Amino acid sequence: MVQATPFLLVLFLALGAHSLPAEKCSITGRWVNDLGSNMTISPVNANGDFAGYYHTAVSATPMKIEVSPLLGSQHLPNQLNQPTFGFTVHWTFSDSITVFTGQCFVDDDGNEVLKTMWLLRLHVNKRGDDWKAT
Repeated sequence: MVQATPFLLVLFLALGAHSLPAEKCSITGRWVNDLGSNMTISPVNANGDFAGYYHTAVSATPMKIEVSPLLGSQHLPNQLNQPTFGFTVHWTFSDSITVFTGQCFVDDDGNEVLKTMWLLRLHVNKRGDDWKAT
């Protein structure tokens, strides 16, 4: 039995690690993406709502880029370790709005990472141009 003890201990630790809670990921704070855009998200309230600001580093408009407000919601605040969320950015320097949806993850190194997808909606003057607006 002495030879089996180290194996059983390793097996127990390996099986037990799956039951440990994942590190908690918080979307509150300042975030920077790989293109240099950044946003700041205020603390999430008890209902999951939050606000903040987004400063994009990329734009197709000739207008001067400005910091723009964002409003969002996080799914089940304080109940999920890696929560889903969504937010809308109302661009102050163009006639467009972008919606983002994603999830907050903690990577293997303990870093918080937001993974998102987005849709941008441009203003068009007539319904026939709707196809090129999103």
